Amino acid sequence: MTVLTQAPHCVREGVDEPRRPEPGGLVKFHAPEIVFGHGSLGEAGFAAARLGARRPFVVTDPGVLEAGWPDELVGHLREARMRPTVWSAVTPNPKDHEVRAAYDAYVAAGCDVIIGLGGGSVIDAAKGVAILTGGAGDILDFAGVDRVSFPIPPLLMIPSTSGTGADVSQFCIVTDTDRSVKITIMGRALVPDISVTDPRLLVTMPEDLNAATGLDALTHGIESFVSLAHNPLADGYALGAVGLVCRHLRSTMTSPRDLEPRGKMAQASLQAGLAFTNAILGATHAMSHQVGGLLDAPHGVVNGVLLPHVIRYNARATPERFVDLAGAAGIDVDGVDGQEAAELLAGHVRRLADDVGVPTGLGELGVTAEDLPVLARTTLDDACLSTNPREAGEDDVLGLFRDAL
Repeated sequence: MTVLTQAPHCVREGVDEPRRPEPGGLVKFHAPEIVFGHGSLGEAGFAAARLGARRPFVVTDPGVLEAGWPDELVGHLREARMRPTVWSAVTPNPKDHEVRAAYDAYVAAGCDVIIGLGGGSVIDAAKGVAILTGGAGDILDFAGVDRVSFPIPPLLMIPSTSGTGADVSQFCIVTDTDRSVKITIMGRALVPDISVTDPRLLVTMPEDLNAATGLDALTHGIESFVSLAHNPLADGYALGAVGLVCRHLRSTMTSPRDLEPRGKMAQASLQAGLAFTNAILGATHAMSHQVGGLLDAPHGVVNGVLLPHVIRYNARATPERFVDLAGAAGIDVDGVDGQEAAELLAGHVRRLADDVGVPTGLGELGVTAEDLPVLARTTLDDACLSTNPREAGEDDVLGLFRDAL
């Protein structure tokens, strides 16, 4: 088995190419303390106390606030004799100015532990606040790998969606509003201290967000399994996540109040997050970040459009890995070679995306042919591209964007 012993470098001019894994290399697996199960939000006060919280800073968004979950959380924190401050001015694809404003509120309230209650955007914003506490620069200065080299406040993350994996990951994604691109901040310092996953929170997701985050979890599983940094510890989580999404995402759309499939999708999100934070991702995410930055488009939806095309592209580099992935998705792979398995998997992903209402092309999301050269260029700066199993230059990425348009 080949693994990376450290996070790969971002592929940019003046930065070294990522090291190829060495056979038999050392595996380092990073994970938070995990509290999982129905009703686990009730454990948040105890979890925050273990981190030393007295004045926790709760980051959330208007939708989660309307659903009532922050009120329940605040009640648990107050029962633990804490004085929480709630900040809810976060929008999808969190913006650089939102992170700065949240940090100012954190300082003004004299807070300590940071709690993110929401989807990936909320959790990324919460991580951004933690980064700024180091006083070492603006949030955009930390784009790249392992640039957060100073202590940050303890992080407690509580996801309200079933797909981003941000509650267990070393990633923080922030939109640079001046350039209309998303930046990727990656490093072990950003792995939260505690993750609390309560599947009850998932029933208040809008249908489109449920579809988007579910496809995000699927993309995490597939990309981490074929990543250059894949390893035997992450592989099991990746395959398990793929199977759970393919078996249960549709049910959460047709029976949204049924807690059993919600619990399975919560598990899928968690497992996919553990996989990708330790094996990193690939071209789908590198490309999706650019579309999201340009159009403020839903990340998981963009992934759902791009993923089948990237599967076909990557199959030429690691065809054998796609046999296991197709099998995990529930496809009969008896006697099937890697190229055929990848093609079957790409079709399977597209049908799932169709069933949950995801567009067939980027054009339906507002991307134009004139946008593609810029999107291809900025993709090369994304850290996720460095572990894609097949090398992808600007022309290759441009071709993938054209196929997905």
